[in-house]
Amino acid sequence: MSRKLPLAEGKAARTACARGLLRRGVEEKTGELLSASVLAERVGWAAGLVSGMVASLLAERWNTLDVDVLASGVDAGGRKLPSNAWMALRRLGWTVKPGAKVNDRIVRMAQEQAGRTLRAAKWRADLAAGILRTWPADPKKRTADEWDGVREAVPGGQFLPSTVITSRTRQITAFQQKNDLVPADVFELEGEPRIARMLLLSACDGQQATIERADEPGRALLRLQLPTRPDPQSYANWTWVTCPIVLPPTIPANAVLHLPTLRIRQGEVRADLAYTHPVPKAQRTGHTVALGVDWGLNTLLSAGATRLHDDGRITTLGSGGTFRACGVLARQHRLRRQGESLHTKADQYDRLISGAERHALTDKRQVLTDEIRRVSTRRSNLNDALSWSAARWAVDQAIAAGATVIYVEDLRSIEARGMGRNHNTRMSQAVRGQIVDRMRHQSAEAGIAVVMVPARNTSKHCPQCLVPLRHRKAPDRPTVPGWKWAVCRSCGWQGDRDQGAWRRIAARGLTHQAKTVMDRTSGAMVIRNVVDKLEVRAVITPKTSRDRSKTGPTKAACPTPRRRRTPSPAQAGQRPEGHAHTDPTRLPRAALRNQGVTTISSHRPRGAVLGAGFHLHAHASPPRWEHVPGTRPDYVSLS
Repeated sequence: MSRKLPLAEGKAARTACARGLLRRGVEEKTGELLSASVLAERVGWAAGLVSGMVASLLAERWNTLDVDVLASGVDAGGRKLPSNAWMALRRLGWTVKPGAKVNDRIVRMAQEQAGRTLRAAKWRADLAAGILRTWPADPKKRTADEWDGVREAVPGGQFLPSTVITSRTRQITAFQQKNDLVPADVFELEGEPRIARMLLLSACDGQQATIERADEPGRALLRLQLPTRPDPQSYANWTWVTCPIVLPPTIPANAVLHLPTLRIRQGEVRADLAYTHPVPKAQRTGHTVALGVDWGLNTLLSAGATRLHDDGRITTLGSGGTFRACGVLARQHRLRRQGESLHTKADQYDRLISGAERHALTDKRQVLTDEIRRVSTRRSNLNDALSWSAARWAVDQAIAAGATVIYVEDLRSIEARGMGRNHNTRMSQAVRGQIVDRMRHQSAEAGIAVVMVPARNTSKHCPQCLVPLRHRKAPDRPTVPGWKWAVCRSCGWQGDRDQGAWRRIAARGLTHQAKTVMDRTSGAMVIRNVVDKLEVRAVITPKTSRDRSKTGPTKAACPTPRRRRTPSPAQAGQRPEGHAHTDPTRLPRAALRNQGVTTISSHRPRGAVLGAGFHLHAHASPPRWEHVPGTRPDYVSLS
């Protein structure tokens, strides 16, 4: 089966990953059916052999010299090293001796995993080396000259977020206070990483594993060699096993399947199914409709669409929307406080134990360690689910508005200070980076570009005239200072702070789209600097409302009551029914049922069954607040 994907004009190849599960297997030689537990056991034996070889390789090569040699890209003879990590390690002569009888493909997986880890350590090593060479006089606060010096010493430091340098400085400071010495490099600072128990089948060929689609749609067959015992002594202890896989619906029918990565999780074999399929190619320039995305604290995302007209005007398409996850964020903060409390107790136990081999608190310390790991796992799962949900919402907003680009506020260098300990922690632990990564992943399927935009003055200046805004606590409290509500005394615009910010972000991105570049390290599109000449044109043109002045009577005449066209014939001694009211019984007015715009009644309002009035649990739109005198509110139709 060919792994090359033919591409048409205007298409690009997108490689993604979906989660699968190996529920059973069949041993090809004997026809024995392997249950999920037996299959997990045999995969675990193979993963244990690979992780043992990876650990021995990293223990031998975890130093600055070997990492620099691998990252240089050339061998001792000056030849270029292959891109595959296992081939590069073999060219350099970095081999490993397995402790059991394994074939060459098992060694390949170990070398591939170790090579990827060593290559990933190069950037951290250069960053730590640059910071140590330009160590500041006061690590807590660098001067402007010290910032310039450390950015010159670090590769790519000109565009590196300041928070990355600050966090690495804090790590070095903590190591110095604990050990009373300055680390020589990042390898002394961090030590050897933990080894993940997994099988990188992508480093193998058909002699170890194969995958192909089955005859039934939505299914695939994975064939691989697995050991029959934890310490195989001969090749006879390795047998071929066929595992049927149900493909997730997210994998297109025309996608090319690649060999997966197998992991053991909770007694099950999880498969990371990689596939490649064609998608529309995202463009850097030429956008007319864009979606601006602004970050918030309680309101995680605020987004709205804008349009760039031929004459250079920029108008909004609707009033935007917000992504709120207050319940999830509250749970996240509870877990954070629980984790901090557990870490405090664990540190106290460490001080009481103070290196003793047998202590009465050792078992309690182990219980705390297990609980800290469980809380950390719950937080990671919660952040992962939140990032996927927020990214999916933003991409859906762009698709609904017909936008071809999403401009996101670049807050990589933000560091919350001066707003209280709890507020600063909440700001610093937001999952902004994960949301942007997921947003790029999901928008690539629709051919929508995701571009990072500088965040300078996006919430400070008015989106219509670029004049500094006056921030107030609420629209109905215009004299109380605050940060949520923004008022412009120049043009009269007023609105939520985040709603004004996404207008500024989208307008800045549309006017600066010619300055969009591709970051070489991350492969992401970014606008690095703001040009004053282009920023002057990054204003939102307000929509003119239609003329509602009275030119005549506006009150319609009372319609004639509906009557029967032909009166009933008169009967002896009775009046005809021609003037009798025959309309159905009218429902009472909704205003008389105590149904305000924010009311959620505890009883069922009369007439709700027949379609009049609000539902029992329905929330109406919030009221339009009394605006500040002398300004006009930013009320725009959602259509």
